[in-house]
Amino acid sequence: MARKNEIPRRQFLTSTAAMAGSFFGPNAILLEQPLLAVNAKTVPPSDRVRFGMIGVGMQGSGLLANAITLPGIECVAAADLYDGRHTLAKEITGNSNLPVTRQYHELLDRKDIDCIVAAVPDHWHQRIVVDTCHAGKAIYCEKPMSHTIAQGFEMVEAAHKNERIVQIGSQRVSSVLCAKARELYHGGAIGEIEMVELTLGRNDPTGAWEYPPPFDLSPETLDWDTWLNDAPKIPFDKYRFARWRCWKEYGTGVAGDLMVHLLSGMLCTLGWNEPPRSASALGGIFRWKDGRNMPDLQSVLFDYHGVPVYVRLSLGAETPEVARFMGPQGILEASEQELHYFPQTGVDTEPSYYASSFPAKMRAEYEQQWHAEHDPKPGHEPLNERTTYRGNSWDDVKPHLWNFFQAVKTRKPVIEDAVFGNHAAIACHMANESYFRKQPVYWDDGARTVES
Repeated sequence: MARKNEIPRRQFLTSTAAMAGSFFGPNAILLEQPLLAVNAKTVPPSDRVRFGMIGVGMQGSGLLANAITLPGIECVAAADLYDGRHTLAKEITGNSNLPVTRQYHELLDRKDIDCIVAAVPDHWHQRIVVDTCHAGKAIYCEKPMSHTIAQGFEMVEAAHKNERIVQIGSQRVSSVLCAKARELYHGGAIGEIEMVELTLGRNDPTGAWEYPPPFDLSPETLDWDTWLNDAPKIPFDKYRFARWRCWKEYGTGVAGDLMVHLLSGMLCTLGWNEPPRSASALGGIFRWKDGRNMPDLQSVLFDYHGVPVYVRLSLGAETPEVARFMGPQGILEASEQELHYFPQTGVDTEPSYYASSFPAKMRAEYEQQWHAEHDPKPGHEPLNERTTYRGNSWDDVKPHLWNFFQAVKTRKPVIEDAVFGNHAAIACHMANESYFRKQPVYWDDGARTVES
C-alpha cells in the first residue's frame, strides 16, 4: 500500500541516481532493478498477457496504472461496484471504450482474459480468489490474503485443486532490497537469527484511513448491498465504504494493512514459510475515536519456532519503517529505501572494564597479557564499517506485478503463492485474536485454528 510522500521520494531517487557514488558515500551500493532492462524490449501482440482488473479503488488504481506500463501487459476490462471507478479505469488506461461492469463474473467468463488483478476490501478476497481459480484463471490478489483463517485455507485449496497461479500483493518480497537482505542473511552475514524487530508509525488522518468519500457516492452509484458481501446488513454508509479498514467486519486493521508487509518481508528474507507458534498483543484505540473497532496502536510479540519477533504499529505517532534482523555477527536493518549491514565481531576489542576492580599491579599485568593475546596483527584488523544498499523501495510494486505476469506466461512458481500468503495472513489474524481476547493465543497446526 502506498505511503505518505512515497512518490516524491521515488522521484528524488531517480533524479539523483547519477550522483550515487558521491551522495551515498564510499560504503553505499545502489542496487540495480532487473526490470529496467526488460522494459527496453518490445513484445509482439501474440506474446501479450491480457488481464482483467477487479477493484479500481485506491490500491487498485495504482496497480492498474503500474501494470499497463509493463511490456506486453494489457488491461482489457475492469469491474467495480462503484460507477465512478468505471470512469477512473477508462482514464487510467486511456481507453474510453474499455469494457467496465459491476459484475466481476463477466471478467471470469471472458476467454480473452488470461488473468485477474484484484484489489478489493479484505472481506471480498476469498470469494474472488476462489471464483477466479474455479474459472481457470490466475489471480494477483492484494494482501492480506484472507479475512479469516478458515477463508485462507479455502483459498489455498482452490489454488491447488485447480492448479492455478495465485500471487498475494505484499510487493516487498519482489524488491531488490529484500533479495539482497536474503542473500546476506543466508550467506552468514549476521549468523543465526536471534531476534527480529518490525516497526512502523503514522500520524495523520489519511495514514489512519480517514479517507474522503467520493462526492457522488450513493446507493444509485454504488451497489451497497453487494459490497457488504457476508458482513452484517446495515444502511448505506459512505464512510464504511471509503474507510473500511477501520472495521473488522470488512478489514483486518493495522495487522492486515501494515503488519502483513513487514512479516512477508521477514519471512522472505529468512526463508521461513510458516505461521508463528504464538502471538501476544496489546493495544487499543488511543487517538482515532471515530467509531472504528480496530485498534490504532498494536504491539505484538510472536514466537516463530523459538525466535522472538516483535512488531509495533501505531497510527498516532510517526516513526520510520524499520525491519531489524539481529544475530551474533551483526545486524541487518531495512528502512523504506535502504538496507544497512552492521557487522559485529562479538568479541572484546579492548581489555575488560571489570579489571578496574583489580589492584594496580594486577590490572597492568592483565592488560599487558590481554593485548598480547588479542591485538590483531597489522593488516588483519576486523572490518566493522556499515554497508548501505539502496533500491527503489521495499514496496516497489512493478517488480511484483511483473513476476506475476511472467508466471502467467511461463507457469513458473510465483514468489508469494497462496501458501506463503496464507501463512503471513495467519500471523495477522493471530495478532487480532490476541488483541480481542486480551490474552496470548497459540497456533494449532493440526486443527488449523487459534487456541487461547
